[in-house]
Amino acid sequence: MAKKRTHVNAANRYARDVVSGKIAACELVRFSCQRHLNDLKREKQKKSRYVFDRDAGQRVCKFAELMRHVKGKWSGSQIILEPWQCFILVCLFGWKRKSDGLRRFREFYGEIPRKNAKSTLGAIIGLYMFTQDNEGGAEVYSGATTEKQAWEVFRPARLMALKVPGFTSHYGVEVNAKNLNVLDSGSRFEPVIGNPGDGASPHCAIIDEYHEHKTPDLYDTMVTGMGARTQPLRVVITTAGSNLSGPCYGKRNEAVKMLKGEIDNDELFAIIYTIDEEDDWEDFENWKKANPNFGVSVFEDFLRARHREATQNANRQNINRCKHLNQWLNADTAWMDMVAYRKCFDAKMQLEDFRGSPCVVSIDLASKIDLAALEIIFDRGGNIYRFGKYYLPEETVKRPENTHYQTWDHEEWLTVTPGAIIDFEFIETDLLELKSLFEIQEVAYDPFQATQFATRMMAEGFPMIEVGATVRNFSEPMKTTEAHILAGTWHHNGDPVMQWAMSNVVAHTDKKDNIYPNKERPENKIDPVVAHIMGMNRLMAGVEDNEEATQAFVDL
Repeated sequence: MAKKRTHVNAANRYARDVVSGKIAACELVRFSCQRHLNDLKREKQKKSRYVFDRDAGQRVCKFAELMRHVKGKWSGSQIILEPWQCFILVCLFGWKRKSDGLRRFREFYGEIPRKNAKSTLGAIIGLYMFTQDNEGGAEVYSGATTEKQAWEVFRPARLMALKVPGFTSHYGVEVNAKNLNVLDSGSRFEPVIGNPGDGASPHCAIIDEYHEHKTPDLYDTMVTGMGARTQPLRVVITTAGSNLSGPCYGKRNEAVKMLKGEIDNDELFAIIYTIDEEDDWEDFENWKKANPNFGVSVFEDFLRARHREATQNANRQNINRCKHLNQWLNADTAWMDMVAYRKCFDAKMQLEDFRGSPCVVSIDLASKIDLAALEIIFDRGGNIYRFGKYYLPEETVKRPENTHYQTWDHEEWLTVTPGAIIDFEFIETDLLELKSLFEIQEVAYDPFQATQFATRMMAEGFPMIEVGATVRNFSEPMKTTEAHILAGTWHHNGDPVMQWAMSNVVAHTDKKDNIYPNKERPENKIDPVVAHIMGMNRLMAGVEDNEEATQAFVDL
């Protein structure tokens, strides 16, 4: 008689219900479910490299339900998996390689809003890898940037080990204050804070709240230490964050591209619970869509309170959307609606397509040791099209905290000049090339740091126009830029440097309702946005001049 595989059935049913629309979910969750269903259809084909081990999927879920809740109203009671949790565990542990029977997935990226039991899920995975995976000397680490965060996964795992009858005696687990270990096998499970250094050989590395990491050091150390393991697993379980230049957002982008079929990565399993870009975040029904444990571990009255707070208090809007809808938004007082910004992406935009067209160029040379920005802005029938060029000195790019710059350099979004300060000759060369391709009407620049540069460019025949960084010069262009983005009449080519800078802008509003761009931290660069605002200042001035000239003829 065949074994009952109720958890596997629940996982597969969940995938089908999500894809069919019976369970409301965002497109990224649908992509994850559809991928699993597609793989099931082709697993018996000769060309398929993977097979679905239903018994392995069932085993990890049975193990999970032997565990106990360790906090809240269910403390001490048996864990009962929800279908979405079955889906994750069954996929992670059920898919095997046909070639050697080892697990297919070596990495799990799970973006799950707060209060949806993601730490419990991480603890279960850690304990299973620690005791059930037949790995001699298994090393399992719960890593984070702070001790408090590292314990968010390790603490429930430790308490489960203490509370579950027979667990310690069956596996020979010794529960210590700061680690779990099995003396017979040499296995251990412990928290790690910050960069653990070399020497670790993880069988499983759980990185909690990866969005808080400024560098990928801990992640990279775990990856490089896994070389001696036959089927290691990296687990990134996080909420969304605000640092679009950080390693977590980079990993998220990789996961999204994989789910959409834009890149291949058969060893990455990803699921991202959020809402779709076209969803109205103010509609509470969409909050249910983003929270898979709605009504179970995240209660309706709690979410309604967060929803009410977000809709009624502008200063709390972004933090609640970030943590409870998994929308990557910046600080509480961020200027730009980044969801609207991303909708302005135009994949067909090419700078070459504007050859011979009139444009405004603007340059922000705020610092010789950090980011300089050059904007090229076209106005076609009231639609704004913008392109950016960015410059950094090599020594700045190479600093360990600037991995985002290193990535953008590799992707050719940056011009990196030799030495410790920006060589302005690179910018001058680019300007001369632009002059040969487009009809440059004006070049806007901030006189701070740029007087000598502007003098040289005027000698080359460029119409250099000073635009000082004042409220008077910036307020209306900022408002106009925001209006264009919200209306969808502002277009960008997916430039990650501008996206990062746009997300860093915090708008200060004075008593006269003027706004001015600011940033919360020194590392949150906004130079590309400042350059764009300067260019919009001149573009708007040109429109006004033309309207005045037209009116002169009307008045004849």
